[in-house]
Amino acid sequence: QVQLVESGGGLVHEGGSLRLSCAASNNIFSINGMGWYRQAQGKQRELVATIVSGGSTNYHDSVKGRFTISSDNAKNTVYLQMNSLKPEDIAVYYCFADLPVWAGGQRRYWGQGTQVTVSS
Repeated sequence: QVQLVESGGGLVHEGGSLRLSCAASNNIFSINGMGWYRQAQGKQRELVATIVSGGSTNYHDSVKGRFTISSDNAKNTVYLQMNSLKPEDIAVYYCFADLPVWAGGQRRYWGQGTQVTVSS
């Protein structure tokens, strides 16, 4: 069973920084990609950032230039460095990992979520 464990959320003042981590269990041979979604109260979940196995990254327009996604393949871990945080970044952040399956395609696994709160 694949498990994703998140850490690093918390409370920070506007303009501050946080670094989220998401570690996948070590019984994994390959990961196609990992990333982060967030869900603010009363809003739909939105994709924040992704990184694929080749290293290419993508970001939601609202976080470009402020957030950086990176990964440590040896540790099956993805990070989200969040700088210049704003109140509109307040949300529960969920990491995910897309793993290949034997029959082709991939399966997505989710972390438990971590709260990010920004005080103004």
